[in-house]
Amino acid sequence: MGGNRYSRPTSARVKGGNTVGNDHGERDRAAFSGPALTRQRRAWYTYGWASHTFETTVVAVFLSQYLPAVATNAVGKNGRLHILGIPIAPGSLFTYVASFCAFVLIVLMPIAGAVADRFGRKKEMLLTFGFLGAASCAAMWFITGSNWGLGVGLTVAAYLTYTCGKVIYNSMLPDIAAADERDRISSVGWAAGYIGGGLLLALNFVLSFFISDLAQLARISLGLAGLWWALFALVPLRMLRNAPRDAAKSGQHQRAVLMAGFRQLGDTFRHMRGYPMTLMFLLAYLIYYDGINTVTTLAAQYGSQELKLTQNTLLTAILVVQFTAFGGALLLGRFAERWGAKRVVGWSLVVWIGVVVCAYFLPAHQPLAFFALAVGLSIVLGGTQALSRSLYSSMIPIGKEAEYFSLYEVSSSGSSIFGTLLFGLALQNFGSYRVAIVSLMVFFVVGLVLLVRVNVPRAIEAAGNAVPVSLGGRPEPSAAGVV
Repeated sequence: MGGNRYSRPTSARVKGGNTVGNDHGERDRAAFSGPALTRQRRAWYTYGWASHTFETTVVAVFLSQYLPAVATNAVGKNGRLHILGIPIAPGSLFTYVASFCAFVLIVLMPIAGAVADRFGRKKEMLLTFGFLGAASCAAMWFITGSNWGLGVGLTVAAYLTYTCGKVIYNSMLPDIAAADERDRISSVGWAAGYIGGGLLLALNFVLSFFISDLAQLARISLGLAGLWWALFALVPLRMLRNAPRDAAKSGQHQRAVLMAGFRQLGDTFRHMRGYPMTLMFLLAYLIYYDGINTVTTLAAQYGSQELKLTQNTLLTAILVVQFTAFGGALLLGRFAERWGAKRVVGWSLVVWIGVVVCAYFLPAHQPLAFFALAVGLSIVLGGTQALSRSLYSSMIPIGKEAEYFSLYEVSSSGSSIFGTLLFGLALQNFGSYRVAIVSLMVFFVVGLVLLVRVNVPRAIEAAGNAVPVSLGGRPEPSAAGVV
């Protein structure tokens, strides 16, 4: 344990439900100090910088529009694609593919998390998923003409590998940050992701002034996202190449990895009942993040259909969100150090309620008003995501980080169907995008009510972790000078 750079830097360890003495904790902290810890954190930040381009350039901007266009080239606007005998409108292809991936990930992510925790291969799994996802995005350059089948295959490959990698990435947070540092480290990680994704998106925006062919622009931008992801993923590959692997939790051979993953997953579900406050937070997160995800996903549609804004205005707003979310993540991280992550997330949800109410009253053809609301949204966007992650990481038992974070990602990836469903029902029954957008307020209200009921210190102690000073815990020695 003393030589493992991935040992969690806390003052006590839990094994079999009992706290292990301070001697073990001191050895963990000794292994997690100075240059070694700096390398781990910088590698973690850099991977976030590299991979966030998938969410910004690939999903949010280009692929969601380009893949339906390629499908339309194949069958015409009123034609139908046939996948496994199911007729699909070309304009709906991307949403169906994303939904298919979400269902697959509900099964795949917990298995990936269980395997990572059982066999201690977080570094190898993270980089493998990362390079496979990057390769899938880079290969999107070859999606031309009416080749929608290649587009579907690459989209599924990129979506699955990115999300499974994100499970492993999030599960490494407790390994690189003690209780009192976790909010700050998580916030810096999210900020790095927003800056990395924003810079590449800005480059694509500049290219749009020189490339008039929108299909060519999309192919170049998608390919560049893969190259960006792979290039910067080389940094953590180099930084972590000599890092020791986590100790495996059993002596099983690697050929039994998949079955061991299923067994570990079953064990996780059986033991989750012992952490009721953690489950309460997970439920609250599932609900309020559904609202966040739906608002951010449908904001461009609301802007174009209801507010009559141009595509350049909407792309500029997305760029603004990327860079202001960087500052928002860091700012709310500072607030959390003083007042605690739960309180800051709670007030952020109040701001989210205000955002959807203001969106209801936004006048059409007024880009400045839309930009102002986008800035307000972005400030709480990064902070809510970062602090929810750090808060959850403090409530999960040691040695089960990847398993529990796989359930966390299931909550964020699989729950968005409810928000889009409510939005669609409101639009269909009231015929108004304004009513549809304000209806999403229910997710923030219910999520806030559940969050208030979570006893965070009790949840942290039940999981066997150190309570942060901001919640009344004792100060822990930290790695001075480590960023």
